[in-house]
Amino acid sequence: MAAEPPKPDPAKAIEAIREARPPATDRFTYLTIVETNLCPEVLPTLNEVLQDPGLTQEIGWDLVFNLVSLPGSEECLETVARLGNPREVILKVLETLELLDSENGEDNEDGEEQEKPEPAVSPTNKFITLLGMLAILHKRIKTKYPSRFLAQTLHTVYRTYRPTQERTASVLNLVHSLSGQRRPPLPSRKSSVNVANPDQTGDASKNAPDPEADRDDREDPDETDLQQKQLLSFATCILEAYANGNEMAWAARLLELQALIGDLGLDSCSKAFIHQVCDGPMHSEPLEEPDLSSPDKIALSTGGCVCLVAYWAFSSTVFDATHPQPEMHVFPEHFAVLDKFLQDDAHSQIQNSVGTIEALITIGLWLESNNLVSTNPSSPLANPAASPEDPTSDFMRYIHLTTLIALYHPSIQVRNAASVLAGLVLHANPEDDDRLKILEDLLENCMFATLKARAVAWLREELLAAVPSAQKQQQQQQKPPPNLFATPQALETVQYVVFPPLASLLDLPTLGLVEYLTANAPFLMQAVNFALFLWGSSSSGAPETESRWKHVLPANMEATVRERWLEPLREVVERVESERESGELGKEGVELGPLGGELEVLRERMGRLWFRGRD
Repeated sequence: MAAEPPKPDPAKAIEAIREARPPATDRFTYLTIVETNLCPEVLPTLNEVLQDPGLTQEIGWDLVFNLVSLPGSEECLETVARLGNPREVILKVLETLELLDSENGEDNEDGEEQEKPEPAVSPTNKFITLLGMLAILHKRIKTKYPSRFLAQTLHTVYRTYRPTQERTASVLNLVHSLSGQRRPPLPSRKSSVNVANPDQTGDASKNAPDPEADRDDREDPDETDLQQKQLLSFATCILEAYANGNEMAWAARLLELQALIGDLGLDSCSKAFIHQVCDGPMHSEPLEEPDLSSPDKIALSTGGCVCLVAYWAFSSTVFDATHPQPEMHVFPEHFAVLDKFLQDDAHSQIQNSVGTIEALITIGLWLESNNLVSTNPSSPLANPAASPEDPTSDFMRYIHLTTLIALYHPSIQVRNAASVLAGLVLHANPEDDDRLKILEDLLENCMFATLKARAVAWLREELLAAVPSAQKQQQQQQKPPPNLFATPQALETVQYVVFPPLASLLDLPTLGLVEYLTANAPFLMQAVNFALFLWGSSSSGAPETESRWKHVLPANMEATVRERWLEPLREVVERVESERESGELGKEGVELGPLGGELEVLRERMGRLWFRGRD
């Protein structure tokens, strides 16, 4: 391992920097002397030397990388930004950002120990300092097409951005500076952070002119709109990255981000905007797209726009804030954007875009709560692309997508919310035969026990909803086609997928039984609960005289379910429990873990059903 170079003697270093400055040496020699003698003690002297605009224009850009890692170098770097050649310094700042990002990049902000010692200047502080320089530098460039410099800067800043509070505040400062927007500070709160912003706090009168300014330094008339659209695209990218990197309930900078986006011109939620988000192409990296030559060719981040719409809907409902409300429905708009995000490798998309996916669920719940399921309330479909031969296709696909989120999202709150949304949209389908087909498909083909359990719960909700509907029709003496869930047809259709034959389990070894119970516990528990719901018993186990659901039960269903499903399942659970109590499972190296508690509950509830059948 190479030894570290010896640290310079501060007194000698100060003398060398002061005495060797040009014309005592040429600029290349002087730059070498400065770099050799850099230490915190020489910074005040170096800053004095750098007040010479001619010298700083020659060597300032080459000092950026070394200075940014030196504690206390902010004033020197601000001087370089104000007096150095802005075009050269911008390139060096962007190069430094990329180099810093490649050096293991992120701060130790999660409290975990690091093997390497922490640097004297944290990566976040370096990022903040460099962005402060960029805000000054871009204002100094005098050219007909400043958007060409801006595009590279925004692209680099986005790629090196990490969604921490401090870095986000720094990005907000940069965009405010480059857009010319000046917004009064928001009320202070405990979670707020303040970062250095030399463009706002420094003295712009010290800025040197651009030595390479175009002879005709007037900007092209289209440049203002072009730069504004670049900044807006950048802001939506940052919004998405921030939402995906923070828990949304505590995302302290969301308010500032959405306000900034409004300042940049996106302050309405028109049909055209929603159409672009839902039906337009997916833009995950709009700053990398090849043609950014005009405002209409610069796209916004699709995920960032989704997060913005979710913020508008949420804050207008929860906080009664005055924000645009999206002109959209579950079908076709929300379904289209949900499908766009999850159609390819849904698991990876959900894991990598947790905030965007949470925003999608938020929008869906808001739409459903405002009765915005379809543009045509009389039809289950409002999507022109839907197949008229299969009117369940959109609903089934939508529920499939939301249940994938209920499976794969890392947040249990979002998983639960996605499950709730799926159920609400299922029940919103006005065609009862469609709802029954969707439930049958889930119960028959779904591989995940938790989702099959949800399907059983939705079946129960359909039965409950059908009873008052049927009673109301009787009171009004109407004779419309009967709701399938108010007749035995619904349970006749799904009884073999809710209560499948289980006699084959009795031939399995105990280890196989444990594996089956572990994989299917949520579904089995919900099925037992559903059986109790259908046939009922009191809390003491005594059977009710007659099920209130007699009118929807197929003939002899209780007896056949008991024979093919309840009795084998009860025997399986008793066998596993018996071997656990005797210690046989432990001898075989089998641990029940959390399943043990679930089996106790399952055993008790099956006992209530068993008691009813034995009466």
